[in-house]
Amino acid sequence: MLHWLDSMMETCKRWLKTGVVLLLLCSLSIGLSGAWWDFGGSNSQPKRESVLPQGNAITDGKALLRYALPIDNEPVRKMQRSLEEIATRIRGKRWSPIKSDIAIASRVLTTQESELLASIPSDRQPEAEAIISQLQGGIESLREALEVKDGEKLLETRADVLAKVSELEELMVTEFPYEVPSEYANLPQLKGRATVEIKTSRGEITLVADGYSAPITAGNFVDLVERGFYDDLEFDRAKDAFYLQVGNPPGKEEGFIDPKTGKERDIPLEILVRGETEPIYGYTLEEIGRYRDQPVLPFSAYGTVALARPEPLPNGGSSQIFFFLFEPELTPAGLNLLDGRFAAFGYVTQGKEVLENIQQGDRIESAKVIKGIENLVEPQKA
Repeated sequence: MLHWLDSMMETCKRWLKTGVVLLLLCSLSIGLSGAWWDFGGSNSQPKRESVLPQGNAITDGKALLRYALPIDNEPVRKMQRSLEEIATRIRGKRWSPIKSDIAIASRVLTTQESELLASIPSDRQPEAEAIISQLQGGIESLREALEVKDGEKLLETRADVLAKVSELEELMVTEFPYEVPSEYANLPQLKGRATVEIKTSRGEITLVADGYSAPITAGNFVDLVERGFYDDLEFDRAKDAFYLQVGNPPGKEEGFIDPKTGKERDIPLEILVRGETEPIYGYTLEEIGRYRDQPVLPFSAYGTVALARPEPLPNGGSSQIFFFLFEPELTPAGLNLLDGRFAAFGYVTQGKEVLENIQQGDRIESAKVIKGIENLVEPQKA
C-alpha cells in the first residue's frame, strides 16, 4: 500500500503541470489511499466559524485559530475581519480598500469599546482596556504605513495588531463551552489551548493545539508531549510537498502504549463542524452524509497539524501525527477529502520554513509545552 501511495504522489506531481482541477482530483485520490497510518492510511454556546467571511479559503493558521475561539462578540469579529482582509488587498496594491478596513477597525475601538468590554469578566477588564489602548496605537501605525504605501510595514504592523486582537478575544472566553462525552473520560482532554515548541534537527517549530475544537485529540498530543514521547523520534514519512509524519514509537508497536492499561491508547475521530457547538465523534463527515460541511479547523493552512489513523478505523488514531504541507491555494477547505476525514487539532504558527526543509530520517530532538499546560485535564480514574 505504501508503494501504491508513492506512485500516486509521483502521478500528482506530473498533474501539477496540467492545472488546479487535476490537482484537486489528486488530493481526493490521496485521501482515499488507505495505507496504515498514512492518509489513505447547548445552543446558547457561541457557534464557531459562523462568522467566517465568504470567499477564498483562509490559509493563515493564526487567523483560523482566532475564528475558532468560542466567543460571541460581533464588534471584535468585525474589527478582526477588517484587519484580516488587509493582507489580501496588499498583494493587489489596493490601497483605498485598505484605508476603509483601517477605518472600520478604528470605529469599533472608538465607538464600541463598551460592547467589547461587555463580553469580558470584570476582573479581566483592566487588562482588556490596556489592550484596547495598544490597539488604538497600532491602528495609527497602520495609517502611517498606508500613507507612504509601505506594504511590508503594513503587513508587519497588521500582524502585531492582530496578535493584540487575539489577546482581547481570548479574554472573552470564560469557560470551556461543552462537556466531552463521558465515554471518553478515560482520555486526556485539553480544555483550552496549549503552545508547543518542537526542536527538530532542522530547526524549531511552534504550534498551537486547539482544545476548544478538538479537546481529546489535542489533549492526547499535549499529554504525550509532556511524557517526552516525541523526543528523539524520526520523521518516518516525508512526502514531497504533501505531508510530514512522526510519532511511530520504536519497536513493533505503532501507537502509544498506556502504562496504566498496557494497551494502545486509541483516540476517536473528533471533528467540530462550523455552526455546531460540539464535535462529532467516531465518524467521518462522509459516513454520516455531511461531506459538504466544513470543519472549524480545516486543512487549508500550510502547517495544519492532525492525527494520523488507519483508513478503515475512524477511532484508530494514537500517537502518530502529520503536518499538512500542500499549497493551500491548490487544496482549499471543502475541496479535498482530508477535511472531515482526519482530525486536525492545531496549526504551526512559527517555523513554517523549517517544515519545508525536513526530510525523512530527520528527528524531533525535543518537544515541550511552553504555554497552556494548565488546560490539560488528566483522565478520570476508573
